[in-house]
Amino acid sequence: MEPDDRLLEALKGVYGEDPALIAGQRERYRTDLLTFVQLYGPGEVWVLRAPGRVNLIGEHTDYNQGYVLPAALDKDVLLLCRPREDDLVRLQNVESAYPGRQFHVCPEIPAEPVGDWANYAQGPAELLARESAAALRGMDVLVDGRSPYGIPRGSGLSSSSAFTVAMAVALVQVNELNLAGPALADVCGRAEWYVGTRGGIMDQFSAVLARGDHALFLDCRPRGGAADYAYEHVPLPAGYAVVVVDSGVRHRNTGPHFNRRVAECRVGVKLLQRHYPEIQALRDAEGLPWSELEPLLPESITRAELAALGIDPDALLDRGVATETDQFLVRKRCRHVVTENARVLAAVARLRAGDVPSFGALMNQAHASARDDYEISTPEIEVLVELARREKGVAGARLTGAGWGGCIVALVANDQAAAFCAAIPPAYEQETGNRAQAFLCRSGPGAGLVLRTTIQNEVS
Repeated sequence: MEPDDRLLEALKGVYGEDPALIAGQRERYRTDLLTFVQLYGPGEVWVLRAPGRVNLIGEHTDYNQGYVLPAALDKDVLLLCRPREDDLVRLQNVESAYPGRQFHVCPEIPAEPVGDWANYAQGPAELLARESAAALRGMDVLVDGRSPYGIPRGSGLSSSSAFTVAMAVALVQVNELNLAGPALADVCGRAEWYVGTRGGIMDQFSAVLARGDHALFLDCRPRGGAADYAYEHVPLPAGYAVVVVDSGVRHRNTGPHFNRRVAECRVGVKLLQRHYPEIQALRDAEGLPWSELEPLLPESITRAELAALGIDPDALLDRGVATETDQFLVRKRCRHVVTENARVLAAVARLRAGDVPSFGALMNQAHASARDDYEISTPEIEVLVELARREKGVAGARLTGAGWGGCIVALVANDQAAAFCAAIPPAYEQETGNRAQAFLCRSGPGAGLVLRTTIQNEVS
C-alpha cells in the first residue's frame, strides 16, 4: 500500500494529535484494510467515515422543524469500498452479528425486515438512484462500527444515521455525483425514512457539516429550496469538556415508541390548525403564548375521537412504522417541543456570550422536559443524571438522543473531567448493577473520504 506516513497524516487530520488515539486508529484502519482485501481481493480501496453525534440541547425538535444544537464525535463508522462496473452492492460487516447482504442500486430496492442493518444502506442507494439522471454503479463494501472507536449502537449517538451517511457519501464519491453540504445531508435525512422511522434531519446534518471544536446550530425548517437550511458553527465553551456517559440501556428507533411521539406532535398540529391555519409544524407556535395554545390541545385523545375529527394518526406517519396505541398524549408532547425550541435559542445565545452556568441550567431544564413531558427517560438515565450533577465542575447534565436508554451528556470543567469519567461508572454500577462507559467528546470533522490506496496482497 502507500507509505504508512500518509495514513498517519490522514488520521491526524481527522482525529487530532493524541498519540494513543492515533495508534489505536492506525491499527483499526490497517486491520480493516487487510480484511477488505481478504474479502474482495487486492486492488484499490476507498476508506470513508461518518461521525456519530451528541446533541447538547434540542431533543425531538428536528422533525417538528425546530432548532437543534449537536456536536460531532470522533467515534465513527468506517466504510471501505471499491467501485464496481455493475450496479451490485456487496455488503459485509467486520462484526459477525451482521450477516452479509447484497442488492442492486435501483429506484425500487426491496426492503429487508424492519431492523435489519442492510436497510440503512439500501435507503440512500434507492433514493440516489431515483434522483440521479444516470444509472449508478455499485460497490464492494466493508463496514466497521466496533467499539472502542465506533459509535455504541442504540446509545442515542446516531450510529445508524452515521452508517446511512457513510453509505451515501461513498455512492456519491464513486459515481462522481454533484452532491455535497446541506443538499447531501438532506438526501441522507430523507433516505433514512426507508427504514420506517419518521425522524428529522439533525443526525444527518451533524454528520455531514460537523466542524472540530464546534457545535452545529441548525434551523430544521428549509428556507427557499428543499435543501436550503440555515446553520451556524458555534464554538464550544473554552475551559469545559463535553462528556458522554453511555448507560448501556438500548433502544430501537424503528419501534413504535419513537413514531408515536411523531404522531402525537402531528396530531397537535392538526388540532391547532383548526384555530391557527398558518401552523404547519410545531415550529410555527414560536411567539404564540402557551397559555393560548394549551386549551386547544387535549391532554389525552383516543384514536376514535381523532377519527371523529377526520384525523388518522398513522396516516400522518407517511407509511412509517405504526404507533401501536389507541391513546395519544398531545398536550405534554407539544409543550415539550415548543419550550425546547425556546431553550435552544437561549442556549445558543448563552454560548455566544460565554455564559456557561446559564447554558448548563438550560441543559438541566431540557432534561426535565424530556423526562416529564416527552417521557423518554428511564430509571437508569435518571441515576446517571443525578450522579453527574453531584460531581464537581459540572455545569449541566441531561439525556441525549431519542431516549428510552442510551446516553447522557454533561458539560464539565476541564480540570474535573478526568475525575468525572473515573467516578461515574462505578457509582452507576453500584446503584443499578449496569455498566456505564464515560468518554470525552472530541468534536471532529464531518463525513468524507479519509484515504484512497491500492493494496496488492497485504497491508504493510
